[in-house]
Amino acid sequence: MTRIRHLVFPGDPCPWTVGPVTDTAAPVPPALDRTDPEGAIAAAAARCSNWGRWGVDDVLGTLNLLDEAKRVEGARLVRRGVSFSLAQAFDGDGPQKGWRRRTNPVHTMLDTGLDAERGQGFPHGLGGADDVVFMPLQASTQWDGLGHIFDHGTAYNGRRAGDVVTSEGDRVTGIQTAAAHIAGRGVLLDVGRAIGTEGELPDGFAITAEHLEATIAVQGETARVGRGDLVCVRTGRLARARREGWGDYAGGPSPGLSFTTADWLHGTEIAGIATDTWGFEVRPNEFDVAFQPLHQVAIPHIGLFIGEMWDLDVLAADCAADGVWDFSLTAAPLPVTGAVGAPVNPIAVK
Repeated sequence: MTRIRHLVFPGDPCPWTVGPVTDTAAPVPPALDRTDPEGAIAAAAARCSNWGRWGVDDVLGTLNLLDEAKRVEGARLVRRGVSFSLAQAFDGDGPQKGWRRRTNPVHTMLDTGLDAERGQGFPHGLGGADDVVFMPLQASTQWDGLGHIFDHGTAYNGRRAGDVVTSEGDRVTGIQTAAAHIAGRGVLLDVGRAIGTEGELPDGFAITAEHLEATIAVQGETARVGRGDLVCVRTGRLARARREGWGDYAGGPSPGLSFTTADWLHGTEIAGIATDTWGFEVRPNEFDVAFQPLHQVAIPHIGLFIGEMWDLDVLAADCAADGVWDFSLTAAPLPVTGAVGAPVNPIAVK
């Protein structure tokens, strides 16, 4: 595999000229003004809005682009029958450290083998174990739902945020609405391997549309990205956390997508995108004062499903070995009624 050897750090000009991109690629967005996040968000929202595209009652957003034909295409990508779980573990040794009251999962046994030995009141010697888990729904590998982020009090498809998410949860676009839909063609873009150093990008590295297209060019035809695809972007951040400890993996500095990729995310017409990072977009964010501005465009305006903290390392090694970067991907969220995000165990099959 050809590899791009020059690593671009934030603020550096792109050192290569990317060839022709896919037909669905978006036009180049305006230059980023670090002092004006408000204006940049408003402009990107206007350019990339999907409000009304699938009707005023739509609750699926970009999942409308993942149709039956796309699922058939995904199923046909099973060639070897090799499967990969893309989920991190859900346990107490996880990435969370309490930011926004997010904790790691707490798993407790309700009945154990010791209870069975002492007798549980069942007939003919039957015994059993049972357990319970308490966890924030975005503690580990998960999808962000369409009710997770708002823009100036407005939710996806132009609804009032207060009409969508109440104390009872997301009553309109709850994550359960997506439970049957997220299965199709997955594509891995290993940006860390393509343009990083030893397979990883440094914290604060902003992945632009040019970086994504350059990675596609390096990986070849099976990495093409288009309508209805489920895109996985590997930065190598999780690999570093495994090697060095969790540290600030959840909430701290990280490589991630540049705000300027909003047009690419919209123009490619992908159904969903997931990364191996906590926040999906680059952190610190690219404006002087901002917090997750790409979320503010992608979720309430594009209606895009965003996955975070996915484990892409083993899959990436296999893709690099056989040169095949697309696969069948099933990634149904746990259908917690009214949830604005939910755990998922994505399964890629090649």
